[in-house]
Amino acid sequence: MFQLLIAFVSRTYAFFQRTMPTNMIIRATHTRRGLKWGAPAMLLAVVYIVIAAALAQWVASGAPGWINLLVLVCLWNSLKFVVNGPVTLVRLVRVRAVERRNRDVGVKANESLPVR
Repeated sequence: MFQLLIAFVSRTYAFFQRTMPTNMIIRATHTRRGLKWGAPAMLLAVVYIVIAAALAQWVASGAPGWINLLVLVCLWNSLKFVVNGPVTLVRLVRVRAVERRNRDVGVKANESLPVR
C-alpha cells in the first residue's frame, strides 16, 4: 500500500513538473541558455502577487471561499520565481567562471605550442 502511494505521488509530481507553466519556465531557466533569464523571470513574481492581492480583495468583498486556494497558488508561484532568480544568477556566475577557466587554460596550452 505504501509503495502504491509513493508511485502515485511520484507520477503526479512528474506530471505537474512537465505540464504546469511556472514549472516549465523555471525548468527552462535552469538550462545553460536560460540562466541569463532567471532574473527577468523573477519579475513574474510581481504579476503573481498582484493577482493574489486582487483575488484576496475579491474574496474579502464576498466571493466564494475556494478562491483563497487560487490566492495560495499565486503566492506559491511568486515565491518560486523569487527564489529562482538568485539561484540562477549564482549558477550563471559559476558556469561563466568555469567557461572562462577552461578558455584560459586552452589559450595557455596553445601558447606553449611552437609556431610554424
